[in-house]
Amino acid sequence: MKKERGKVWLGVGTIVTNTKGEWLVVKKTYGGLKGVWSIPAGFVDAGETLDTAAKREVKEETGIDCQIEGVYGIRSGVLQDDISDNMVVFLASANDEQQVICIQEREIQEACWIHPTALVDDPVSSFMIRAFATEGNLQELLKARETITADPIFGYTEYKVFL
Repeated sequence: MKKERGKVWLGVGTIVTNTKGEWLVVKKTYGGLKGVWSIPAGFVDAGETLDTAAKREVKEETGIDCQIEGVYGIRSGVLQDDISDNMVVFLASANDEQQVICIQEREIQEACWIHPTALVDDPVSSFMIRAFATEGNLQELLKARETITADPIFGYTEYKVFL
């Protein structure tokens, strides 16, 4: 059953890394990110903190337990001049390198560990993941934040990334 989200959305996404420097990425089965590499993400539920929601979404979508290390940034946009769409992106590390990926087949068609350098030029990487993976260090990323744009398929009329 689809939940009514209203006109102000709050979501979380998580860049989960392993000791090889790879990122845990997923391909959704629906929406604008269908078949495109993106980070595990979803909406915050009532009664949840942001970090709890981030860990829950990673676990639900991939079966991987992770530890939140910090906030990577905030993505805030307005869809079609009407819906405020906000996402806090976290950095996390996998709790155990031996965990086996187990996807939630209703929402996820594929999940795997990929090095961010391979995501940069992959045509099936989302705009956001390519932008995050392109930047090698914090100073470069801070300079680049004004150039991070939304994929036009979503219909954002305003879009900002805060790092």
